[in-house]
Amino acid sequence: MPMPTLAPGHVGPFAGLDVPWLLQLRAETRRDHPFIVWAPFERPPVTLTYAAFHARVGALAAGLARRGVKPGEFVLIHLDNCLEALLAWYACIELGAVAVTTNTRSAGPEVAYFAEHCGAVAAITQPAYAGIVAANCPALRWLAVTDNDGGEPATGAHLPEKAERFDALFADASDRPRRPHDPLWPCSVQYTSGTTARPKAVLWTHANALWGAKINAAHEDLRPDDIHLVHLPLFHTNALAYSVLATLWVGGTAVVQPRFSASRFWSAAAEHRCTWTSVVPFCVRALMERDIPKSHTFRLWGNAVSSPPADAAIGIRTIGWWGMTETITHGIVGELHQPNTPMAIGRAAPEYDIRVVDADGSPTPPGGTGHLLIKGIPGLSLFKEYLFNDKAMRESFDEHGYFITGDRVMLLDNGFIRFADRDKDMLKVGGENVAASEIEQTIVQVAGVREVAVVAKKHPMLDEVPVAFVIPQGGLDGAPPGFADTVLAACRSALADFKVPREIHLVDDMPRSTLEKIAKAELRKRLQDA
Repeated sequence: MPMPTLAPGHVGPFAGLDVPWLLQLRAETRRDHPFIVWAPFERPPVTLTYAAFHARVGALAAGLARRGVKPGEFVLIHLDNCLEALLAWYACIELGAVAVTTNTRSAGPEVAYFAEHCGAVAAITQPAYAGIVAANCPALRWLAVTDNDGGEPATGAHLPEKAERFDALFADASDRPRRPHDPLWPCSVQYTSGTTARPKAVLWTHANALWGAKINAAHEDLRPDDIHLVHLPLFHTNALAYSVLATLWVGGTAVVQPRFSASRFWSAAAEHRCTWTSVVPFCVRALMERDIPKSHTFRLWGNAVSSPPADAAIGIRTIGWWGMTETITHGIVGELHQPNTPMAIGRAAPEYDIRVVDADGSPTPPGGTGHLLIKGIPGLSLFKEYLFNDKAMRESFDEHGYFITGDRVMLLDNGFIRFADRDKDMLKVGGENVAASEIEQTIVQVAGVREVAVVAKKHPMLDEVPVAFVIPQGGLDGAPPGFADTVLAACRSALADFKVPREIHLVDDMPRSTLEKIAKAELRKRLQDA
């Protein structure tokens, strides 16, 4: 069944608008109000008003055009949280280029895949990652490198020979590129792990980004006087859309830290009088292990669940939510002004059509656990497409046009929804999505490996960590000395650190199910019992 799409001529909620329109609007209506407060750990904070940020974005967009970047071309932004990451993202999309934000914990082969897959023409990175980008992305026309690593001075990093300084990219803001406002123009790409070995490139339009700005702000009850503490990575939807784009929509302030730090969280919140933040369960667990101030200025937090037990200790109200890179915002969200069921995600958001179904497609009754499906409009309330991946698009939607999320949820009697589990081959490692098949593909290439299965093991801080069961060629007796260490070294050289198995179990065989498939549920039970 064909999915509804935003076709040219469709009068959508953002007809005639795009992200540069929104930024310019705020530069005019909130000119002297702080937009971005960059708060590095060891240096004084830097504040850019809406007018100042708009001017810097225009100067960088003009510089990118001068360097030959054209509308529709892809630019890799491989940066930790920093002021340059925000400037680069907004400058690319003002020019009409597609901003490709990538996980800075990625290994060399992963960075190579990102650049090659999207056909990136240029990259912007920092000294710590300049070598890995240069070595693995030979087709780039140019590479620009910032003068710091997440606000810290770059020490001991050898810049690639052809790299240029990020600051040298800027031109005159009066020469900023001008183009018609087109909500359907491609805006940005994020690579997200799925149930396949290779990450999929999630393409957003400008309408998607504006949808994220407006709907996230509404779901979060954001106001112009809110000060949003941003500590999650900007290359993810959470910080990019839930926090910064939503802040831009209402004309508020975003205080951006290099990363989450439990030891610096409360001091930054107090210094800047923060009223809102988005967290993941790992953050809450870490904060609960430290002293909690008797008073603070937060009025709301957003997290994976509503009203967790930590709310009472911290003195905060938490609204839960569920969303994906593909949904731009929250498809399920907690109530702002009514009681929430503790530990539930929330209720179906009014902007989406949510279904919870059994394996045969029949509706899951209240109290049951089923597969979560969501329907929206591609290019507006759902991502436009998986870039250059028609097969993934076909497999990700059912015959009725619902997006198959791969998550399982419990439908409660009162309409609230509780998260149950994920498809068995997907892990959630400290907020990062990890496909077990990607790790398996790496391990099976190690000489001496006959078969491998990767499953999740519960972890007190990270939710889950990957564990690999490996059958050596010839069984346990045929494994050479130190074989588990050899497998681990191969993973460390090819995968991001959060994807590297925490344990390697060498075994003679594995439990089997129908058609001799490995029974991963039994492997998980082994770990649980152990």
